[in-house]
Amino acid sequence: MDLFSLKGKRALVTGGTHGLGMAMAEGLAVAGAELIITGTTPTKMDDALSYYKRKGFKAYGYLFDVTNEKVAKENISKITKEIGEIHILVNNAGIIKRELAITMPVEDFRRVIEVDLVGPFIMSQLVAKQMIDRKEGKIINICSMMSELGRNSVSAYAAAKGGLKMLTQNLATEWAKYNIQVNGIGPGYFATSQTEPIRVDGHPFNEFIINRTPAARWGNPEDLAGAAVFLASKASDFVNGQVIYVDGGILATIGKPSNED
Repeated sequence: MDLFSLKGKRALVTGGTHGLGMAMAEGLAVAGAELIITGTTPTKMDDALSYYKRKGFKAYGYLFDVTNEKVAKENISKITKEIGEIHILVNNAGIIKRELAITMPVEDFRRVIEVDLVGPFIMSQLVAKQMIDRKEGKIINICSMMSELGRNSVSAYAAAKGGLKMLTQNLATEWAKYNIQVNGIGPGYFATSQTEPIRVDGHPFNEFIINRTPAARWGNPEDLAGAAVFLASKASDFVNGQVIYVDGGILATIGKPSNED
């Protein structure tokens, strides 16, 4: 199991104050990593740090917007001085704006691209500089099934996540020679506070997801922990430029008729 141990490693998780980011951060911490969490909301940060510390994890929090290059650079420098070098970067911070493409304001489209694609580029570039010097590092980009598929009303999100998939492959290509592995995780549909209103019995979308997913259920946040630990550990030292889809099998199938068992 030493292959999967993260003892002595520091993992920076953007947007690790709630939801899937918190679930992945917890998985990394259980494997032994020291956590550095970023966010933009003070109350969420306070609650997250309290949670991590109750669990017995060593965790630090920094409030900044990953799309602001100057501020991000200042904070990476501050983190390195105050805590130490970053061994693992999880680019999880992201937003979605659901709007039909024909009516979506251009500023909303730009904001989604900034957070979901430009932010990971900024953070990867900053952290990779110390990884290159050290000749070791792991970068995990949180992609999506929308890196592969389109869906109504998420054109900006799908464009950003499709771009993030290709950014993952290109960074892996450039930085592999420095012993840096850049991979992605593509979550399927997960049971979170955001999806709670549509996960009730009888809701059309709930029925659609259960019927569309071979596993016949929504993912639980902790289902992402294993993939995160694998991609952050020595077990994945020869895995590079890949996206692991944790989706219960959705992308493996065309689906089934609604009346089929």
